[in-house]
Amino acid sequence: MFRRLFWFAAGIAVGGWATMKVSQAARRLTPQSLAATAADRAVELGGRARQFAHDVCDEMNRREVELKDALGLDPQQAEFPEQCSEIVYEQKEGH
Repeated sequence: MFRRLFWFAAGIAVGGWATMKVSQAARRLTPQSLAATAADRAVELGGRARQFAHDVCDEMNRREVELKDALGLDPQQAEFPEQCSEIVYEQKEGH
């Protein structure tokens, strides 16, 4: 008797857990949820690309100072490209 009761309760628990997991998966696969996830990942990728561009510019400026020092030029008079001080992204019309 107790064995049947145990398996009955276990079945109810597993059924409830499975129902919850299926419901969560169904919510994640709605068009709104997929669009929000894609938008979040695109924003994250844009931030990473922007950080990469800043890192490249910083290292380019550091290397230019090293090269000017090696050549005996005054590193204080190093002229760095203005586009590296602030990276500007132009937005195309219609986008």
